[in-house]
Amino acid sequence: MLCKIVERKGWELKRVTGSHHIYTKEGVDVILSIPVHSNRDLPRGTLKSLMKDAELSEDDLN
Repeated sequence: MLCKIVERKGWELKRVTGSHHIYTKEGVDVILSIPVHSNRDLPRGTLKSLMKDAELSEDDLN
């Protein structure tokens, strides 16, 4: 689900390395590495860190 949200925000999937989806965005120096382990939820700290790096708010998740 987080992958779809960051794609809507302009992030582009560059590659899949193992179980991690690697995203980049034009004009942003940050690289997002989103772990995708079947249908398990991300740990809260991991989710918050990824949201901060991708400049997402709580509203973006709804």
